[in-house]
Amino acid sequence: MQNMPMFFLVAVAIGGVAWVFLYPVLSGEKKAEKRQQSVVRAYPAAPAARTARNQQKPRREQIEATLKQVEDRRAKSASLNVRIAQAGLAWSKQRFFITCAALAVIGLLIGFLLDGGLLTALGLGFAAGCGLPFWMLKYLKKRREAKFLNAFPDAVDIVVRGVKAGLPLLESLRMITSEAPEPLKSEFRSIIETQAVGIPLGEACGKLYERIPVQEANFFAIVIAIQQKAGGNLSEALGNLSRVLRERKKMKGKIQAMSMEAKASAMIIGSLPIAVMTLVYITSPQYIELLWTHPMGRIMLLCCASWMTIGVFVMRKMINFDF
Repeated sequence: MQNMPMFFLVAVAIGGVAWVFLYPVLSGEKKAEKRQQSVVRAYPAAPAARTARNQQKPRREQIEATLKQVEDRRAKSASLNVRIAQAGLAWSKQRFFITCAALAVIGLLIGFLLDGGLLTALGLGFAAGCGLPFWMLKYLKKRREAKFLNAFPDAVDIVVRGVKAGLPLLESLRMITSEAPEPLKSEFRSIIETQAVGIPLGEACGKLYERIPVQEANFFAIVIAIQQKAGGNLSEALGNLSRVLRERKKMKGKIQAMSMEAKASAMIIGSLPIAVMTLVYITSPQYIELLWTHPMGRIMLLCCASWMTIGVFVMRKMINFDF
């Protein structure tokens, strides 16, 4: 009876560590990022004759330079302070490490209280101190991005209406800081504060993508930067951007609706072994106790947990779509 919670916590610890450290490799996210970087990588400079010909097209050169700057910022790896800010936390790096150490100590104490031995306590402490904080950062970051994307098209429409009414772009952005919900309000307030200290508005909008690393923020930064450097009809460009954002939001909703059946099936398949094991333990505890009392049963339980984890990762990769 006392060993069952221990094995359950060990399985959760192994799954958490695998999720944080191994999922980007197993799911192919790193390969996808390398492929995207290879597509947007800047190519060598053109020959002298072609350069002389391109000098007659300053607008095109300015647009290409702006796009290159945005992609260069995207290629930089985010530091821990940036990841904490992307999660919406006002923590310092020292506070984050103190929290990791406290969670590791709690995991160690739980392992010793369960009489699981030194190895189990170290596993729980490592998962609680290294896996759980970074998983929480990733979860808070995704939740904050979802809130931002939900209100961002409406904010762009506010800017479009303000520009069409004759207001300056900066005044239109100030309207968002007073009417939009969080985190949109704080992000646009940061843009205005950054511009107030002398940084150009295009560069200030470019920092939005560093705090909210989503494609929609990248599109907005590119439009503002190009308009600031090359000129053009800003209301028309932002109007087109607003339509693109709404179409992307609509497509995302359709993808979620179409994949909901597969997600429900994956949840049922993933939870079925645990449910069956619980029911068998309630009805016939002596029959299933061999899995954690006998050495061969422990090996079988560990292998089954590993295979189930791999199966969950594969199903998650199959039912999550990038667009």
